[in-house]
Amino acid sequence: MANYREIAWQGLWKNNPGLVQLLGLCPLLAVTATITNALGLGLATMLVLIGSNILVSLVRDYVPKEIRIPVFVMIIAALVTTVQLLINAYAYGLYLSLGIFLPLIVTNCIIIGRAEAFASRNNAFSAAFDGLMMGLGFTLVLTVLGATREILGQGTLFDGADQLLGPWAKSLTIHLWQVDTPFLLAMLPPGAFIVMGLLIALKNVIDKKVKERQPQVAAEPSVTRARITKVG
Repeated sequence: MANYREIAWQGLWKNNPGLVQLLGLCPLLAVTATITNALGLGLATMLVLIGSNILVSLVRDYVPKEIRIPVFVMIIAALVTTVQLLINAYAYGLYLSLGIFLPLIVTNCIIIGRAEAFASRNNAFSAAFDGLMMGLGFTLVLTVLGATREILGQGTLFDGADQLLGPWAKSLTIHLWQVDTPFLLAMLPPGAFIVMGLLIALKNVIDKKVKERQPQVAAEPSVTRARITKVG
């Protein structure tokens, strides 16, 4: 249980892919103009991450070390294609919004990194849990970034939720205030860089405050040893 708690802590906070490892920044910054796009990409990445971790863990003893990376990439590519086809079939509006960044999940460093660093060294259940926690941590960062940019840019939340959840979700859109002209800095990639930097700074401040509140372990007193040399 302690091991799984550590895996969860690593994925959600301490070693978060977006805030600490800074992996997958290209889609993270490009498609998070709204919380709907952020959730869609985050969930797609999470599904691929969990599936690839499980499959890599199951075949790890049968794949020669010399070709493990190409095999891992083939597994990831197959899963990404499956997820892409499912989104195309059941959430076509979201499929159009995410565009090229759906197939580019294949090259996401988070997925190949977890396959190599964790899934290829652990059993399937642990690998699946690691994929879930890393994917959830990445999705949370995407969601916060998307929500912040959407609020600042157009004064709404869950705009276009029907693209992800269906026609019934149109009622989920929340209009916080009326915006005559969208705030382009928040909607464009430069605004994403600024918000992302603020999120990383906030995490560092929280970590520093938590560390300061932890009880300090007193250092052990050093012992001076005298060397006596017998003469004569």
